[in-house]
Amino acid sequence: MAKMSLDEIDHQILDILIDNTRVPFTEISKRLLISAGTVHVRVKKMEDAGIIKGSSLNLDYVKLGYSFIAYVGIFLEKTQKTEFVLEELNKIPFVTVAHITTGKFNIFCKVRARNTKNAKDIIFMIDDIEGVLRTETMISLEESINDKKRLMHTIFNELQ
Repeated sequence: MAKMSLDEIDHQILDILIDNTRVPFTEISKRLLISAGTVHVRVKKMEDAGIIKGSSLNLDYVKLGYSFIAYVGIFLEKTQKTEFVLEELNKIPFVTVAHITTGKFNIFCKVRARNTKNAKDIIFMIDDIEGVLRTETMISLEESINDKKRLMHTIFNELQ
């Protein structure tokens, strides 16, 4: 599939939307000195091309009582169990991200919990899934980098 050509206006629109996906097109148009219709057409073009895939809401999980983050590496008995284990992981709402990986683990997950006891219960749920041989857990002490813009700027610069 060919890369879509993005210009500086597209880049500026993405910049604004990465900061806040709820910014109205009229606000974007005022900031960029273009019409709201132009913003709408360009966003639609990027959605149709699959560059923009929906929008997301960032929650403050600490304020919701879920300040504990752990990363769980999962070793499977057999790789044929991967899809089944992913389906079972998807049933555990505290598993917020899961990746099939190469290297040490078959699957690598991000888990959100209220505290260490809650995390232990979640990890035991994961351990109990049929096909899971064992898990290895790492506790996040602090999220230090969570920046989507730096990568987007690098990609944009490569496209020019």
